[in-house]
Amino acid sequence: MTFTQLEPTLPIRVEGKGDGYAFAVIDYGQEHNLIWVTAINETGEIWCAPNPKVRMMTNWTMGRKKTPSSTAEADAGS
Repeated sequence: MTFTQLEPTLPIRVEGKGDGYAFAVIDYGQEHNLIWVTAINETGEIWCAPNPKVRMMTNWTMGRKKTPSSTAEADAGS
């Protein structure tokens, strides 16, 4: 297992939890998803989310547009 602190933190969206900042990643090896340790903005909760549930936030400067799932969440009021 490898625990890596992220510096700087990364603004991400965790499916079902909301927007937040990932401040660490846990890697259990090749047979497992990365685990993103994330502080959720709205609630202050810390969640460990598996890689398939995590998406980068949009960034106009970097050309990163909304993903279809993040657009659907935004439309639903998440």
